[in-house]
Amino acid sequence: MNKLNILWTTNNRDTITHMISMYAVNTLKKGLWDEVSIIVWGASVKLLGENEDLQKEVITIMEKGVQIGACRACCDNMGVTDTLEKLGIDVKYMGEPLTEILKQDGKLLTV
Repeated sequence: MNKLNILWTTNNRDTITHMISMYAVNTLKKGLWDEVSIIVWGASVKLLGENEDLQKEVITIMEKGVQIGACRACCDNMGVTDTLEKLGIDVKYMGEPLTEILKQDGKLLTV
């Protein structure tokens, strides 16, 4: 399968806008990947849950076909589960899905 998974863990605001968002959307648009999925984990969960401008950006990313999921444990620990679910993000425990990506030699970009 021609799928890219991006593991977003940084709380650096510029990284999502000037790397993750741009790369995910543009490579999908150009057909370089059939699917692009972003996994929001760790510090990025809090950043996304608290930053309304970033939330709007993520909604735009999803509207352009990028799938976004978030680590439920991180969301629960940081008190942003409801916020991310209301955005349409698939909030679930991500340990097993990430392990499957790795075991199946899936394409994983970690930022």
